[in-house]
Amino acid sequence: MFARIYRPARNAMQSGRGKTKKWVLEFSPEMAKKPDPLMGWTSSSDMRSQIRLKFDSQEDAVAYAKRQGIPFQVVEPHEPKRYEKSYADNFSADRKQPWSH
Repeated sequence: MFARIYRPARNAMQSGRGKTKKWVLEFSPEMAKKPDPLMGWTSSSDMRSQIRLKFDSQEDAVAYAKRQGIPFQVVEPHEPKRYEKSYADNFSADRKQPWSH
């Protein structure tokens, strides 16, 4: 039973940062999933793979894991580069390279 503590990245289909501020504690799978012979659905008898705990801060998640005796690994989030650019900058007169149709 090994846990991973991370802050989820934003979805590629969204431009906002919703649901990315909380930290998540998630257990790694203990066994591989296997297809059901009758229906073909992928299943596993590992119940811990369904557990996903959310915390307000990284320190809270680490404290919980230590208190419960869970070995864990903290994955630091990758912060995207912030740049200020607007659509109007495409048509500004002081562009480095001229842009035209």
